[in-house]
Formats: sequence, C-alpha cells, structure tokens
Amino acid sequence: MAQTPRKTTTVIKKTTAVKAVAQQPLGGAGAPAGKLPRKRPAVKAAKPPPRVKRAQPANPAKKPFRYRPGAGALKEIRHYQKSTDLLVRRLPFARLVREIATEFFEDEDGQGVGLRWQSSALLALQEATEAYLVHLFEDSNLCALHAKRVTIMQRDMQLVRRIRGDFM
Repeated sequence: MAQTPRKTTTVIKKTTAVKAVAQQPLGGAGAPAGKLPRKRPAVKAAKPPPRVKRAQPANPAKKPFRYRPGAGALKEIRHYQKSTDLLVRRLPFARLVREIATEFFEDEDGQGVGLRWQSSALLALQEATEAYLVHLFEDSNLCALHAKRVTIMQRDMQLVRRIRGDFM
C-alpha cells in the first residue's frame, strides 16, 4: 500500500500575537479600526515593609491622666449621693456651734457662759443642719434650671427661702 502524504496545518502561536498587541502603541496609526486594545490585568503594588516600632525611652515625661471636663464632677456627685456620712467635719462644726451659743448666752460682763455640750446633741444639730442645706441647694438648683442657668446664684436661694416662708 502506498502511503498518502499527510496534510500539515500551520498553528499560529497565540503568545506571539499577544506580544505583538502589547507592543503596539495605544490608539496609534497601526491600531485596527474599531477595536480597542486589551486592558492589562491590574498589578498590585508591593506593600512597604512593616514599620518597626522603636523602643521608647522609659517614660520621658508622661502626661498625667485627665478626665474629660465634667466627668470628675459627675463621679463626685454619684459618690456623695451613695454615702450617708456627714459632709462637714465634726470639730469645725462643733466650734461654730459653741461660738454661736456663747453669743446668745452672755452674762452681764459680756463674758460667754461656759456651756457643756453632749456629743449626741452636736451630732443631732449637725444632721439637721446638713439636711436643711442639702434641701435648700436642691431647690435652688431647680430655680436656676428654671431660669435656664446651671450656676446657682444668691437670688435662687432667696427665692427658695421666700417661697418656703423661711425668715430672711
């Protein structure tokens, strides 16, 4: 049997065609009419190397911690609202009570009479005084807020005492 000659086909390599397109100038005179050149795939930029944190010197001049304005006041308010202890120190209050009492009870010579005070009497006076003052400040604060202010003024306290009927 005789062999028949094979048909050979030529295969165009696609890689050379792509290279040829990539080397042509974009939109130049040699570009085929009506076709745009293919876009190249986006290449990610190389990330810069991570920064190495330097060891800082041992507390050069560290700023002291500061609360935001008003935060300390709110913390103090919560503290005093929780507590039941007295707000004024006992000894200064006792000295004030004794001084006022000597003005009321003076003998003919103008000398103060030496009064003796029980500690429970001084404590009862201090409890009543602080309760009165706290209530007065609460109502004065309401008057200031009604006047669209935050600061308690003397006229707020005078108004509260006038409404209550306290002597002035």
